[in-house]
Order: sequence, then C-alpha cells, then structure tokens
Amino acid sequence: MSEQYRSREERKRQQAQNSPKQKKQRKQKNKKSSPLWKKILLTLLAIGIVGMVAGGITFAAIVAGAPPLDDKKLKDSFSSVIYDINGEEITEFGQVKRTYVPYDDIPKVLEEAVLATEDARFYEHNGVDIIRLGGALLANVKEGFGAEGGSTITQQVIKNSLLTTEKTITRKVQEVWLAFQLEQKYSKQEIIEMYLNKIYFPGNVYGVAQAAESFYGKDLSELELHEAAMIAGIPQSPNNYNPRTNPESAEKRRNIVLTLMAKHGFITEAEADEAKNIPVQSTVIEPTEKANPYHAFVEEVIEEVKEKTDIDAGSAGLEIYTTLDPKAQDTVENVLNGDTLNYPDDKLQAGIALIDTQTGEIRAIGGGRNQPVGGYNYATDTRRQPGSTIKPILDYGPAIEHLEYDSTYAQEIDEPYTYSDGKTPINNWDRSYKGQMSIRQALADSRNIPALKALQKVGLEKAQDFAQGLGIPLPEIHESYAIGGFKHGVSPLQMAGAFSAFGNNGIFIEPHAVKKIVLSDGTEISLAPEPEPAMSDYTAFMITDMMKSVVEYGTGKSVAIPGVNIAGKTGTTNFTDDDRAKYNIPSGAAKDAWFVGYNPNYTAAVWTGYNISEDSEKVYLDSSDQKLARAMFKEVFSEIAGDDTADFEQPDSVVKKAVEKGSMEAVLASEYTPSSRISYEYFVKGSEPSKVSKKYVNQKPNKPSNLNINYDQVTNSISLSWSFDEKALDNVSFEVRQSVDEGQYQVVNTSKNMGYEIADVIPGAIYSFQVVAVSDDDNSNRSNAAATKIQVPEPEVDVPELPGDAEGTEEENVEDDKNNNGNGNENGNGNQEENGNDNQGEGENGNGNQNENKGEDGTQDGEEVTNPEDTTDTPPATDASTPPQDNNGRKNEEDGEEE
Repeated sequence: MSEQYRSREERKRQQAQNSPKQKKQRKQKNKKSSPLWKKILLTLLAIGIVGMVAGGITFAAIVAGAPPLDDKKLKDSFSSVIYDINGEEITEFGQVKRTYVPYDDIPKVLEEAVLATEDARFYEHNGVDIIRLGGALLANVKEGFGAEGGSTITQQVIKNSLLTTEKTITRKVQEVWLAFQLEQKYSKQEIIEMYLNKIYFPGNVYGVAQAAESFYGKDLSELELHEAAMIAGIPQSPNNYNPRTNPESAEKRRNIVLTLMAKHGFITEAEADEAKNIPVQSTVIEPTEKANPYHAFVEEVIEEVKEKTDIDAGSAGLEIYTTLDPKAQDTVENVLNGDTLNYPDDKLQAGIALIDTQTGEIRAIGGGRNQPVGGYNYATDTRRQPGSTIKPILDYGPAIEHLEYDSTYAQEIDEPYTYSDGKTPINNWDRSYKGQMSIRQALADSRNIPALKALQKVGLEKAQDFAQGLGIPLPEIHESYAIGGFKHGVSPLQMAGAFSAFGNNGIFIEPHAVKKIVLSDGTEISLAPEPEPAMSDYTAFMITDMMKSVVEYGTGKSVAIPGVNIAGKTGTTNFTDDDRAKYNIPSGAAKDAWFVGYNPNYTAAVWTGYNISEDSEKVYLDSSDQKLARAMFKEVFSEIAGDDTADFEQPDSVVKKAVEKGSMEAVLASEYTPSSRISYEYFVKGSEPSKVSKKYVNQKPNKPSNLNINYDQVTNSISLSWSFDEKALDNVSFEVRQSVDEGQYQVVNTSKNMGYEIADVIPGAIYSFQVVAVSDDDNSNRSNAAATKIQVPEPEVDVPELPGDAEGTEEENVEDDKNNNGNGNENGNGNQEENGNDNQGEGENGNGNQNENKGEDGTQDGEEVTNPEDTTDTPPATDASTPPQDNNGRKNEEDGEEE
C-alpha cells in the first residue's frame, strides 16, 4: 500500500509540475537567478557606448573650434604694444632683443638641460606625455582643475603661439589636438627649435641665444654646464629666478635643473656636484643697455603678464593696457636721477613705488638711480628690513582690529623692557624712556617698546595673518618683527600696497601695472585683481589718523606739505654687531631708511640704502643720508599731489572725543581741563568714555599774597616780594607786569621766583605792578592779580637859605620829612594793594604759547614752554603792548635722529 501511495503522490506532483502555472513560476525563478555582474557589465557597456558617442561629438565640436596650424605664428614673433593710463602708446617691444638660431646651432648641453627640466620624454611621445598627463590629472582631482599642468614642449609651443592661457577644458582639449597635429607636420628638432627661440627671459630678452649674450656675454656655443642649467631654469618664473636680482632663488633653481639632468642620465652625479659649487653670479655680467624713463615700469608689465597668463608678451602680438601715469613716472625719474636733491655719491641707491590708494594701480616705478635696462629694480626686487614702517602693519593695526586697543588714546608704558625670553632687552632709538603715553604718541615718536607690547598683546599669529592680508609675505614671525627686524625683508611696492589699504577703508587691492590685455584675435583678458577686505574700516581710519600725527608733529614732520593731508611712517634699520665691526660703521649710522606715506589718492613708498659687498667703499647712511627718503617722498608728492586737499572720510563706526591726557583709562575733558591737557582721540563706536574728569574742577590758582614794594635810594632800584601757598608752588609760575606813569602794562618777568627787582628807575615816575600766578599745565589758567604802585622820589636839590627861613616850625619839618623820606602812604615803603585791580588779568591772553618743538626725527624738544616774547596782557582801561623778550626758564633739547 505504501508503495502505491507513494506512486500516487509522485504522480500528483508530476502532474502539478507540468501544469501551465508551475511552468510560469519556474520560468520566473530562472529569470531572477541571472548573475548581477552581467547586469552591471551590460549597463556599463551601454553607458560607455553613449559616453563615447557623446564624447566624440563633444570632442569634435571642441577641436572644430581650434585654430589652424599657422606657420607664421609658430615660427615668427609679433611685437606687443604697451599703452599708458590715457590710452597713449608707451612703447612697442618684442622684435629688438632676439637672435633666431637653428637647431644645429643649439648646444647639446643646453638642449639636455631644457629636456630634463621641461619634458624628459620629448623624443618618445607624439605630442602628449600620457604618463605625465596622468599625474597632472590626479593632482587636479585632488586640488581642483588647473592645480598642475602636464604640458609637453610641443603643447607649450601650441599654447604660446596659437591659444590663450585660460585654464579651461576646452583650451586643454584644443591644445592636445593641435599638439598631435604639430607632431605630424614638424620634426622633433623643428619643434624644440621653435620653443627655444620663443621663451622669455628678464630684461625683455627672448630666445636662448639672446639670453646667453645678455646674461653671460657669450655666444650660445660657449655656455658652460652651470650656465646652460641656469638658462634652462629661468623661464619657469623669470622674475623669481633672475640671477641678477634674486641670486639665492636662482641658484636653488639651477641646482634643481642639474639634479634632474643627472637623474635622467644626461650628466653624471659628479658633474652635477661640480657645477653646483660654482656661485650663480660668478659669470653673470651687468646689463649694458641704456635705460629709458619707462624701462622699470615696462619690465614690471612684461613680468606681470607672464606670471598671470603665462604669455610671452614679446612674441604674442598683444595690446597691453597699463596703469602708468607718464607725468608721475617722469617726476619719479627726475627725483632719482635729476639734480633736485643732493645725493652723497653715485653709489647710494633708492627705490620708489607710487600707486593709486583707491585702486592699487601702479602709477610709477622708480627702479633705482642710474639703472640700466634689465638691471636690478629696487622698487620691486629688493628685499630689505622695513624698520619702524612695519609698526602700523604688525603692531597697532592688529591690536585695534582685534580690540586689544579700541582707540587712538589706548595707553602703554615706555619703560625698560625685554622680549618674552626675559633676557633680551629692547631699546628705543634714543636709549631713553618716556613713561606712560598713548599709542598715537608712541607711533608719532616711533617708540619701540610700546610697539612690542602691542604685538605681544595681540599675539604673533593674528599679527601674521593681518600682515599677510595686506600683501606682506610672512612665512614666519618672531617678536623682533615688531620693529622691522625681518629675516627676508620687503620691497617698496609691497609696502605701498599694504599702506594703501589703510587709506582705502581697509580694502586691500594688490598693486598691479596691467589692467587688461587684448590678444591678436581680439580676445580681452582682464588682469585687474579683486578687492579683498583686510580689516575693519575703524581700524583703517584710526591707524591713518595716528599716522597723520607722525607727519604733523612726529618723526615724519619734514614731509608735511601745507594743505595736503598726509599719513605716513618713517623707518630706519641698524647693522648687526658683526657688520659694524666688519665695515667700520660709525655711531648713529643706519643700514636702510624708509618713508611710506599716503593721502586719499596716492600712496608712495621710498627706500634708500647701499649695496653691501666686500669691495664697497661705503655701506651706511649717515645722519644726513637718512633724511633723503623723506625728502624724496616730499618731492614726488609735492609734484603730483601738491594741490590735493582731499581728506580721509571718518566712517560711522568711529567717534571723536575730547579726552584728558594722563589717565590710563580715557576720561572726557571737563570745562575746566586746561587746553594743553586735552587730546582729541578716536574710539570704536560703543567704546568711547562717558566719565568726565574732575581733576581740574575749581583748580584756579590763588592770588599771590603779601605783595610788598620797596624803593632803594642808594641803588635807585625798586624791588617786589610776595607770598604764595607752598603746597601749590610746584604747579605755578609768576608773571610780573609793569606800567610806568599810568601807561600800558608790559610783561617784564615770568619765573618761579617770588620776587622781582628793577634797576635804574626814573626819578619822579610812578611805577605800577601786577603779579599773577599762572598754571604750568595751562597758561590760560591764571589767578587774580595782586597789584601795587610807587612813585620814585625826586633827587634832593641844594637851595640857598633866605632870611627868616633858617628855622621853620616843627609842623613844617615833619611834613618835609614825610616828603623826603618816603614814609607816607603813597610814595614811601608801604605795601598798599590796589584792591580795585584784583580781577585784572582774568581771561586775558596770558604769557606764552604752548610750544612743543619736536625734532625732525623724533626728539621732542621742549615741553610746554612759557615764552614772554609771544605774550601780551591788558589790564582794564589800557592797551596791550609787546613786552621785552625774556627766555627765563626755557629749555630746548637737541633734535635727534630715529635709529
């Protein structure tokens, strides 16, 4: 039975399996079991086919727009034209300094140096190096398109001759396509010949033959290994690798080329090491072509175009529209090379950069004194320590920006001090200390210690970021940078760019010489940089106003031009102890002298100094030489901005307040605060003081008391004496005014003494005197006048005796005694005070001017000086008259130089 059952069950299952429904289910199950990888493969294949079709269509469209291979453009060069700010042509260049050489005349050592550096597989690829391109694509994926190029020499010929330099996919595709076409039409030798005859070198030089002549004074065939390596290394960055202007960077670049030559088997390691030991400047010659007024600017234009577009302007047939102001450029050249200023010798050098404060456009470049074409450019290439000109950038600017200081009144203490190591002292230029002062005063007087304290408070990192935002390259920073002790230094153009941001409401625009270029096909490319916010508008305005004080009464007052609102900063640098001993540097001499200044429309930076070498006859600036940077600035500014009365606009974020000097925390001046104790300072809105000073309330000096007058008949003189509150003696001086026979009062003495004597008085004359106590802090703050007068007795006369007159009455004799001996109330030795004159002198002009004489370079000669020569005082019912000159108590200090 069981077997029969199984058979029936099996039969049922078999029937069920053969039913249409089960067949459909089995079919669906088999369909689901297809491998996943097959589906993915089929999908990718489909996408690939679609992509290839689309890519092919796109590629065809892109290459269809590529220009044809033009033999003339590939082999010939087209000069470019440079225009000034007015659209007038300055010069046409690109054809003169070129010597075309065929491939057979190119030495093998130079070709190998170029191949090792630019395209080691040049003779192996067909125009595009797939391996190199792959590496570049990987870098672009990681860092963004355009991060790294994979161009071969063939591609560079195409790019420089036929295409723009925009980093776009379209241009790259066209470049690759045309590179393959070029390789089909020309031999490798012809292609490298095109390349080597087109590349740009500093000094408006094109092609390797002219480079050999310009830098080494040699025919191309005479180049040594180290020279060929240098020529091969320059084109990557002509300005940075110029062996004349940047020998250190150039030597590093040359050594990299030598290393690559050894790596690719062109030379041995021993040959590379031998060549590396030769100083890069050992065979470089000085440029010989005579300069023209625009050569420094033109060279900056060529290098700017090369750096921003990688186009060789001398061969691309460009129209270059620049920012040059011919009048300003002529002015700069006249100052540098004319006879306006008395330079100590022909060796003293200078660099001047003049830019537009609002736009960053370079108006003029003074590359140096008596510099040839291709020579060193002291406005753009030099890197010298900036000295105290860095203080607004690294110290006070960051301190205000980050609210360590919120006003121009913020106080610091100028005192003996050290760097953070606690051991290294920092000194002021005059080796003295002035105690508590505002940051405005500290900057005006160029005090080093408050500047360092400001940097320490804001922190090195924030200060470094602030400076970098102003275009000052600071790969590192140390506390010594607070006073300009840089390791690598800065150029005048960089300093002008940084200072212009203070005059442009805190907006930094990179200094630039080119506004736009027009390619030979009419394509326009703008090269003007974008504005970048570098600081708050309140920081820019307050730093500007502080630097106006530098020019008004501080170390830069010699550059002041009447009616022109100039803000600026002086700077000088010292030699190291080793250099002082080595070059026999005298005391007070400086290594560099700077002045950087601006008004709302122009910014100029001037550097002066000497080249320092073993055979230099003089390497230092003496005290007179140190003034030349300021004198040059003033000459330039007087010519281009002498009638420019524009002033810096105060932003809404800043408020101006009258504060009382002397307190650590700012307090408002009261109605009693002496004018000499009031300072007008700017505050970030919301941080201004609200408390009013009570220091000078009811502080009017007391009237001198016990005024006594006496006539001495023997010496024929009058003497005065008086008393005063001993506790207040240190704060007042006494002014004595005199009138003869009821005439006009004159100031006859001002001193701390409580007495006065006048000799050789006039017999019979009436002498009237007033004595007033005057505050030393404010000569308008004066006491009531103590007054007295006396009539000088007439001299005795012998009268003949008449009969009956031998003896008078007793009463008559007593009266005679009164008249002759002066014991009466009016003419004698009394101490009568004219109370009716108690109020004389109040509110009058006083006795002297607040005369803060500050030395041209930072010394503050004098404090508040009482000067009777400039003072008149008028009692009631009389007219003022000019008193005799009296300089008692006046003290003047010698002018000093900023170090």
